[in-house]
Amino acid sequence: MILATKLAWSQTVSLWRAGALRVLVFALVLAVAAITAVSFFTQRIESALNQQGSLLIGGDLAVVADHPIPQIFVQQAITQNILTTHTYEFPSMVVYGEASQLVEIKAIEANFPLRGHLTIGLHGTDTGRTAKSAPQPGEVWIEPRLATLLGVKVGEQLEVGERSLVVAAILLREPSRGGNMFSFAPRVMMNASDLASTQLIQYGSRVKYQLLLASTPEKFNDYATQAKLRLSRGERIDDVRNARPEIKTALDKAQQFLGLSAMVSVVLAMVAMLLSSLPYIQQSLNTFALMRCFGAQQNTVLQILTIQTLIIALLSALVGALLGFVAQLGLAQLAGSLFVEILPPTSVTPLLIGICASIGMMVAVVLPHAWQMRNLSAMNILRIDTLVQPLSAQAKYLPAALMMVLMIFWQAHDVKIALSTIVAVLALSLVVLGFVYVLTFILQRFLKITPKTQVLASVNLGIQGLKRRLGLSTVQMIGFCMGLMVIMLLTLIRGDLIRNWQASLPTDAPNRFVINIQPDQISQVGQFFTVQHIKDTAIFPMVRARLVSKNKQLIKTAEWQDERAKRLAEREFNLSWAAEMQSDNKLVAGRWWSGHDEGKPLISLEEGLAQSLNIKLGDELQFDVAGSPLTLTVSSLRKVEWDTMRANFFAVTPPGVLDKFAASHISSFHLPIGAEQPLNQLIKQYPNLTVIDIAALMQQVRGIMQRMSQAVEYVFAFSLLVGVAVLYAALVATREERVKEATLMRVFGASRLQVSVAYIAEFACIGFISALIASVAANFLAYYISVRVLSIPFQFNLSVLLLGTLIATVLIPAAAWLGLRSFLNIPPRQLLNSI
Repeated sequence: MILATKLAWSQTVSLWRAGALRVLVFALVLAVAAITAVSFFTQRIESALNQQGSLLIGGDLAVVADHPIPQIFVQQAITQNILTTHTYEFPSMVVYGEASQLVEIKAIEANFPLRGHLTIGLHGTDTGRTAKSAPQPGEVWIEPRLATLLGVKVGEQLEVGERSLVVAAILLREPSRGGNMFSFAPRVMMNASDLASTQLIQYGSRVKYQLLLASTPEKFNDYATQAKLRLSRGERIDDVRNARPEIKTALDKAQQFLGLSAMVSVVLAMVAMLLSSLPYIQQSLNTFALMRCFGAQQNTVLQILTIQTLIIALLSALVGALLGFVAQLGLAQLAGSLFVEILPPTSVTPLLIGICASIGMMVAVVLPHAWQMRNLSAMNILRIDTLVQPLSAQAKYLPAALMMVLMIFWQAHDVKIALSTIVAVLALSLVVLGFVYVLTFILQRFLKITPKTQVLASVNLGIQGLKRRLGLSTVQMIGFCMGLMVIMLLTLIRGDLIRNWQASLPTDAPNRFVINIQPDQISQVGQFFTVQHIKDTAIFPMVRARLVSKNKQLIKTAEWQDERAKRLAEREFNLSWAAEMQSDNKLVAGRWWSGHDEGKPLISLEEGLAQSLNIKLGDELQFDVAGSPLTLTVSSLRKVEWDTMRANFFAVTPPGVLDKFAASHISSFHLPIGAEQPLNQLIKQYPNLTVIDIAALMQQVRGIMQRMSQAVEYVFAFSLLVGVAVLYAALVATREERVKEATLMRVFGASRLQVSVAYIAEFACIGFISALIASVAANFLAYYISVRVLSIPFQFNLSVLLLGTLIATVLIPAAAWLGLRSFLNIPPRQLLNSI
């Protein structure tokens, strides 16, 4: 074993110096780096959620509702001797001087939080101190960014609804706040005893009511079991496992995307390893055949190959894991705080994952050749062609293909996505193979009808070479395709798609929403629009309702697997009414009502909502409106252009249907520059109004999008590097074979120019086919991302297709010729001696 280890090490070093291992190791290192970087990052966030689960809700358990918590839940906690506290969260406006700002108000009781602690200070740069209790009555704590936005300082007055409250401290840290992605408005924390006097909670206010509990695991597990039996619509139980479900959902999506990025890197790396393994295996075969000549046993040869494979896999895994660890630090810097504030240190699990993946990929590449070496004899050093090959050329790639499939399923975290990826790779292979046949057929027919010249004869020789090495040429083109596709897709995403998404927001789109308008305030709001010369605005009524049944069948969230459908089924709807359909709505099914339909129990639904909840024309829907039943029939489906940023609704009825129910109102408008002060005066007069500054929110969204797009590019950098490795591996994979072929061509009288033209023609075909397919595939993927993910119009980028195809068709044959040029200058006799 010691001798075998020494020989394996010396041979590995020799192969590295000879250059046979470098591309293979480079691809393997990058694959491990991509896998471990994603694993390190997601594992840290998951650890944070697991370790800080109770901190994220401020207790061990939470009863959450969109209405006041029923007293029975409190009584049950008292009976079981469980600590409790109430919190109330909702958006509202605060005013300081002449300035106003949308905030997220959190009213808490004196003993909040039950788990963790709040940190407060006198200014934003203060190190802070632990708060021993909630803000005192008449006081508020505000986040540093609100202090910056309004210019308010500790000790000054802040108008919150009908109350003026003193800013007593700066809220530096609130564990239950979550990351930046979920904090679009700054926090104002106040004492719950002041809430009633602010008069902010009125009909139409969206309040999140929470009853937090803390006790021993046994007690709150029993409590949760009993409480779940009493839950009604709009109520749920949150615990450490599902604390902050919005964070978990975002994390799942991020993990899925990062897994897809790692999957692309792994697929590309496997292709690069397959291509670069050819010279590595050839040199290894020669060395092992020579060892057999000197008396080495077959088991010894296989033992050396096994140790050598493990050495390469382990060293590549360690280097890749180190790069992955460094890379995840940058990823955590870019996107970590979007999920949770503080990430815990990493564990060794991602390192073990990287080692296993490295060994698996390396074994998959080497295994077929190790199987062949069972029959390696001393005669092979004298006649290499006597090597028995029990496996077909296609079967050589079977272990690698199986490993690639396993890695795809592992990284995708979704069976549908994994199967789609596998189908896409197979389709890509078939398309490449079909293009090879079609292109070679067309070119050969064309060459037959053209005058016979030495140059055209050399071109024809190159095309024949493409057909002779059809299997290897196909693998090369798939490698080129994937590498070029990633490069082009990055260009499209980073450039056109992000710019188009930002440009899709009209310059004159509404930049303010005002909600919670009460019926007696409509005239004053309308007068504000008139005085400020704000046109094309409307004030829409809203009635809160909950969907109870469809066609007399109770709505049960367990019916749907899709998370969006579950949320839509659980949420309260804002029903509105209108005689005319809005200009940014388009009828896609059914009919819009006429004047004769006023008061009839009809409803028009947004098509996406109807599709998610499987609602069709003619379905009978029953709603619960403040305890009163309301049955409506679906008469039409609409497509809503949400990008107009105007007030729109999922559900609309004819006038007269909702008149007997209490309603609040909403409006959207574009506020001209300089009109902020009159708006602030309106808010002072009616503090219940909530104005959502879409411009400010969109600025924050753009900031998050910028950081996320940087994280996208950061992760795709691995794919880009592996793509470059694939391109290089595809060039060097057949260099030895082509050198021998060039030597024979020179021996039989071919000139240097003829050999060069033949190879340039062959690689020009390879580059053209690869670039053309990669360009089309990249634009198709860009279309999918823009339409399905970013929901923006897509414009086919012909310039990228043409430019990418042209550059690849020129650069790939040029790079191949540069790699072979040195051999073309050597006399044929010397070349024969060297091979």
